[in-house]
Amino acid sequence: QVQLVESGGGLVQAGGSLRLSCAASGRTFSSYVMGWFRQAPGKEREFVAATSWSGGSTYYADSVKGRFTISRDNAKNTVYLQMNSLKPEDTAVYYCAAGSPSWFRGGSDEHEYDYWGQGTQVTVSS
Repeated sequence: QVQLVESGGGLVQAGGSLRLSCAASGRTFSSYVMGWFRQAPGKEREFVAATSWSGGSTYYADSVKGRFTISRDNAKNTVYLQMNSLKPEDTAVYYCAAGSPSWFRGGSDEHEYDYWGQGTQVTVSS
């Protein structure tokens, strides 16, 4: 069982930056692929970014590529999402997730994830 707790959300102006953190319980953090997803009001949850077990491989949605960076610190059981050049359309609740796929295929399929955090709100004003 893994518990995930996100933090770092808030209100920021367009063009600004935020860094989200997701702290995981348990001693097997490095055995999980970690991903970030988001859900805007009235929309379905969508993939944002994912990182492989060691952090050596990462994958991004086209909408955030070049602006967001996912990273992980296995010693701290934490995954991060650095968000730069934020846009109003980035406004959403952001969720981190942990999964155990057989191999890392980009991590964009939410069905690969077994554990989800409660989410943190990110609001970008224009």
